[in-house]
Amino acid sequence: MLNVHNLSISFGGEYLFEEIAFRLNAGDRVGLIGKNGAGKSTMLKLLSKEMEPDSGVISNDKDVKIGFLKQDIDFKLGNTVLEESYQAFEEIKTMELQLDKINNQLAERTDYESESYNQLMIDLSDLTHRYEIMGGYNYQGKTERVLLGLGFKREDFNKLTDTFSGGWRMRIELAKLLLQDNDVLLLDEPTNHLDIESIIWLEQFLRAYGGVVVIVSHDKMFLDNVTNRTIEISLGKAYDYSKPYSEYLELRSEMRELQLNAQKNQEKQIQQTEKLIEKFRAKASKASMAQSLIKKLDKVERIEVDEEDTAVMKVRFPVSIQPGKVVVEAEDVGKNYGNKEVLKGVDMLIERNSKTAFVGQNGQGKTTLAKIIVDEIKHTGKLKLGHNVQLGYFAQNQAEYLDGEKTILDTMLDEARDDNRSKVRDMLGSFLFRGDDVDKKVKVLSGGERNRLALCKMLLHPFNVLVMDEPTNHLDIKSKNVLKEALKNFEGTLILVSHDRDFLQGLTDSVYEFRDKKIKQFLGDINYYLEQRKVEDFREVEKKTKVVAEKVEKKEKKLSFDEQKVLKTLSNKISKLETNIADLEKEIAVIDKKLLTNHDEMVAEPGFFEAYNAKKKQLETQTEEWYLLTEELQSLS
Repeated sequence: MLNVHNLSISFGGEYLFEEIAFRLNAGDRVGLIGKNGAGKSTMLKLLSKEMEPDSGVISNDKDVKIGFLKQDIDFKLGNTVLEESYQAFEEIKTMELQLDKINNQLAERTDYESESYNQLMIDLSDLTHRYEIMGGYNYQGKTERVLLGLGFKREDFNKLTDTFSGGWRMRIELAKLLLQDNDVLLLDEPTNHLDIESIIWLEQFLRAYGGVVVIVSHDKMFLDNVTNRTIEISLGKAYDYSKPYSEYLELRSEMRELQLNAQKNQEKQIQQTEKLIEKFRAKASKASMAQSLIKKLDKVERIEVDEEDTAVMKVRFPVSIQPGKVVVEAEDVGKNYGNKEVLKGVDMLIERNSKTAFVGQNGQGKTTLAKIIVDEIKHTGKLKLGHNVQLGYFAQNQAEYLDGEKTILDTMLDEARDDNRSKVRDMLGSFLFRGDDVDKKVKVLSGGERNRLALCKMLLHPFNVLVMDEPTNHLDIKSKNVLKEALKNFEGTLILVSHDRDFLQGLTDSVYEFRDKKIKQFLGDINYYLEQRKVEDFREVEKKTKVVAEKVEKKEKKLSFDEQKVLKTLSNKISKLETNIADLEKEIAVIDKKLLTNHDEMVAEPGFFEAYNAKKKQLETQTEEWYLLTEELQSLS
């Protein structure tokens, strides 16, 4: 579908990457990986034709539709969630206006026998037929299913987009993209604004997607669950393997080891040949043999070992002063946003030097409680900080507070104090901002680079209690590992909001689960928490099916055997229906696409329309059945 040939691009005279080549085919789900600033987002912009390369060509099949989810979006306000999502069906919406116009004309006219009236009827028939082929009668149901999958509730559908945060607006943009029936999907950090449940839904959607998907993500589990191919951009080159991320790392390491061994063997052979040349040169009788060996040596193709970018940031969180034994104490804490109650009757005690994780679905109050602790928002109840507590806070959107017009260096100098101003350049160097990099404006930095700068800036102030809300967003996988080690070695108190199991493993010694406005403590690490919740996968904790299963488990003592059987039967029926609906939608989409290009040929097939309409009727019936069964299951459980 897409062919990338000898692609090069440079900024400020330095190549970001040079003469990169690869081909993308239908069914490829590519994880595009690399360090922050390696050029991943730039590559997506090039593939989407939003940016032109310095040299090289990106060619694609005729009529290929490309959808691009960027990290930063320009969002039109004033529409409801549904109205904005329907923008994905631009052609269908245009046809609806045309149909309304024709129907209005027909209603107003009485010249039924005239040629112009007859033409209107023909136009109406043709337009209605095309509207049906384009999916005009099922796009609304499809839109609702995608919005529900991405975490919206039915009561959200008619709310204005203005009332939603940037993260939820990004979900609407993602919904539009998934509804557009693109041939190529380019996704830049799609999971950054999604909770676990929505990530699981997106994984299932992308695994069933028939076109090309190129994903920039630093979520190792997401990449492993979705991708079947990995392209790494490193030091200006591209390394391409038909493996998901974790398997790619192993294969890449093995390949590099083989290259090193082959290079060593070749070097030995070259050194032996060079010794022979020197030896033969000294004798006139052997001069011709020496020349022969020289020519042979010149023809040897030297084995090169793939360069490895081993540069990582160096992070150390120093403790300012020793605080009291209890650092945070909450009693009957609650928080309302208007009529929406987020937290109620929360009691919590966090002791000095503990490392605590906040986990749970988005919207359950994790970030809210973090903000209450750092005194950013008002609340009910009491929350008291201990003696000598000095807070450090890394907000989920910390990088957004940086001034895009300032340079990296000025950002730090303006925040520095007299006692650490002289250390600013060294601090920036440890976060991989070196040499002329410090004179770059913040607005040109990638998301990961901005997060690194925000982390570095935070270290300019003393603290002994560190509150971090999703600090790994945008950070590349190597930087995440470095940050994890720094937090392990932090001798102060850590409160960490995260949904990243890999990041949390081995890092915290206590877990607070947020659910239904309350919190529940688990005295152990994240693995202990998972064992207690009887789940193998951290992501499963927040699945709707697990929530329903818990309700069923609680009711088992009260329900009869027959009632329990009904619940299980309903769950199985819903699961089967979801699979059937997904299959039918794909089949109908394939037929619709063929109709647009081979209309006459397909219409001529005997029984075509009967079979086509039967599929659509089946989809409508099964969707309606899915809604009814889901409501029945919820009422029983």
